[in-house]
Amino acid sequence: MTTNTGTGMNASTGTNAGTSTGTGTRTNTNGPARRGTLAAAALAVLAAVLPLTAVPAAQASPADTRGRAAWCPAVPGHRVDCTTMRRPLVADEPRLGGIDVSYAVVRHSRPGPALGTVALNPGGPGETLIDRAEQVAGALQGVLDDYDLLLLDPRGTGRSGRLPCDVTEAEYRLAPRAGQREVVAECAEELGPRARGYTSAATADDIDAARERLGAPRLVLYGMSYGTYLMPVFADRHPERVESMVLSGAYPVAFDSLARPGAQQVSLTLRRICERSGACDPDTAVHDLAAVTGRLRNRPLKVTAKLDGERRTVLFTEDKLADLMYEPATRGIGLHPGEPGLLGALPAALHAFATGDDKPLSALVRGEMEGTGTEDQASFLAVTCNDYTPTWDPNTPVSERRRQYNAALAAADPADFGAFSPKGWAAGQTDGGDNCLNWPSRGTARPQPTDLRNLPDVPVLVLSGDLDTNTPEVNSRLSAAQFRHSAFVSVPNSGHLPEMKSTGCALEISSRFIRTGEVGDTSCLSAIPPVTVVPVPR
Repeated sequence: MTTNTGTGMNASTGTNAGTSTGTGTRTNTNGPARRGTLAAAALAVLAAVLPLTAVPAAQASPADTRGRAAWCPAVPGHRVDCTTMRRPLVADEPRLGGIDVSYAVVRHSRPGPALGTVALNPGGPGETLIDRAEQVAGALQGVLDDYDLLLLDPRGTGRSGRLPCDVTEAEYRLAPRAGQREVVAECAEELGPRARGYTSAATADDIDAARERLGAPRLVLYGMSYGTYLMPVFADRHPERVESMVLSGAYPVAFDSLARPGAQQVSLTLRRICERSGACDPDTAVHDLAAVTGRLRNRPLKVTAKLDGERRTVLFTEDKLADLMYEPATRGIGLHPGEPGLLGALPAALHAFATGDDKPLSALVRGEMEGTGTEDQASFLAVTCNDYTPTWDPNTPVSERRRQYNAALAAADPADFGAFSPKGWAAGQTDGGDNCLNWPSRGTARPQPTDLRNLPDVPVLVLSGDLDTNTPEVNSRLSAAQFRHSAFVSVPNSGHLPEMKSTGCALEISSRFIRTGEVGDTSCLSAIPPVTVVPVPR
């Protein structure tokens, strides 16, 4: 395992991202803020990558007096063309009918033909783009001078026939693990055979159908988070249609379903923020984390929060702490420089809990619970349960799957899970572990093949935040290694995703790569300030 030690800027380029070269020194001073277009772009991109209120289900699109679809977004300074195309729900199952898939194209601003078309996916699975067109265009304004921008709402989301299972993100994430598995089973039952239509392969083919309608010979693929899984699937299915790729917050198609790299990254991230801030002792932070997981394993913390207008008490268990550390803790780092955020507040909260005071941790958990979204999870569950390869044979009965899953946990080395138990960490994954154990084997799609054999030999840039516990650097390097020629850039003091930094550094690097196919100057990385951390008494 190769990791950035966190003492400086780490950027590497080359075949299969095989070499790393430290080219800068981290400083504890904030340095001059990068102002102007890129700084504004870094903030604007948040609307594209963070969950927002779900848009209404797509219907027949009324048009205004100019013949423009009423849902078609306006982007100042750019022409926007919008289309809804009828696609088969399942290519080899005409009896299941079709689905309307919508997309918007933000046209480049300079005179003359576009240099190319950038196709973006912001992750999820299930995140939408059309209703965020203005924010996305602001983030990629430099690219939009010469490139068109394709924004397609993946099937089952937003303007592309939103798929409901009547279960919100809050209901799913806050349920105990057994309840989450029940939700998955209920969603599958509600979808029935339609569930086969919601896969990464199907969305990849929808993107290619949009490309063909546009008359674009090739696409620049820009994937964030889950988009780094989707875009390699597209590239493998349509290799001749790829010009280049940018993958941010990446993981390989053949990833570890027990998420062991993330478990190890949690301790590494705590060490890094303590070392860089000087506000806490790295060894103490990791020791406190282990003490807290052990206590929660035996005696869960009761946390009362206001959810859906009512006060509810939820048991905060080891797996809920794992979920907190896996995803929310390193999301949005750097958005508000000088503020500790969830990650910066955790060392002090963990230390207090380990020494007998549960109030700081309860407050953090309560805030996260009350801020959890209300988006329907149908698309998220359908794609992850259809596509991701589980630790069991999906063609076996549930009882046999459980046996196989338990055997995989028993065979795993506990040291690979850092401060967590294998069971506790795996159960904290809302898109992994045993969450899809009850997903039916009949009437739904087979897992996405992990042996991508047709990937094109094109320039690929992989960006990774060196504090990211969701798609840690280990996984991002594995993502880069899928391609014959890739450039890997580790963004210091950044989480999931590095574009969220208010400095705009990652966006500057990715925009230049799209235009030139080269990483170029990465000196802006050394100016990214460390995370502000709440001081921990020593």
